[in-house]
Amino acid sequence: MTAMTRPLALLALAVGAAFALPALAADTPTVFDLSPNRAHIDAPRNPAAIAQIPAGFTFAEPGKFTVAVAGASGPPLALLASDDKTTIGSEADTARLIADSLGLELKVVQTSWEDWPLGVSSGKYDAVLSNVTVTESRKKRFDFATYRQDVLGFYVKDSSRLTSIKEAKDVAGLKVIVGSGTNQEKVLLAWNEANEKAGLEPATLMYFDDQAAATLAVQSGRVDAIFAPNSILAYIKATRGNLREVGLVNGGWPLQADIAVTLRKGNGLVQPIHTALEGVIAGGQYAAVLQRWGLDAERIDHSQINPPGLPD
Repeated sequence: MTAMTRPLALLALAVGAAFALPALAADTPTVFDLSPNRAHIDAPRNPAAIAQIPAGFTFAEPGKFTVAVAGASGPPLALLASDDKTTIGSEADTARLIADSLGLELKVVQTSWEDWPLGVSSGKYDAVLSNVTVTESRKKRFDFATYRQDVLGFYVKDSSRLTSIKEAKDVAGLKVIVGSGTNQEKVLLAWNEANEKAGLEPATLMYFDDQAAATLAVQSGRVDAIFAPNSILAYIKATRGNLREVGLVNGGWPLQADIAVTLRKGNGLVQPIHTALEGVIAGGQYAAVLQRWGLDAERIDHSQINPPGLPD
């Protein structure tokens, strides 16, 4: 949830709505290991990163890297394991890579989206990994080390005639399911404006309160595509089948939106965490985490410290 490129309440609604889609007719669904004791993807200690931790730095709990993850992020970013209490997902796995690199034990705390800003500012959490997008206003309060791209996805029924949706002209005349008030709606409205200026038919934006009806609309061919956060639709595709990705758009379109580890401003942790991320990117552990959760499309080649953020 980008927690980020969209207003919180609207984004939470979009995530909830997307994940509420009932099971699609599966072709060859992926079975994810949701056991709390599943094999971890581990990283070696990174001496360079450890050396960059400020002398005398006080972690929230000594010897531990305490990370807040908002449960509303949804699968595959954050979900409960089969024991109904252990937080797993790509965010927790990425946090483990950082903790390993820093020679610390990982402690994941599931929290609400509303709680993390105060929690990280007060030192209750050492960091937040919860699909937080870098914005210019957030950079005034927090430091950031990027670890994923913010990506939106167009998905269609697997037998659809559509093969590619990359730009405005590709949605001309299509019926597209989109969440009201979301970044993806803003993209489609801008594309419709461009199409109308070019003499093309605009897309028809479809809004569904009932997700069973939304799914039936896609399956029956009455709706051409769904446009939503890629992570959510990629997970639905993997676990339930009958969906196909036909296009990816950066969540900040036409600007670049980045997902980042979020830290208290000026506390000195951003550099060692950046070094830790660079190490696991180079070492392949980072790619293994994204591949485990079907998020390779959101991979980055290098972490950045406090990159240009989206305007608010």
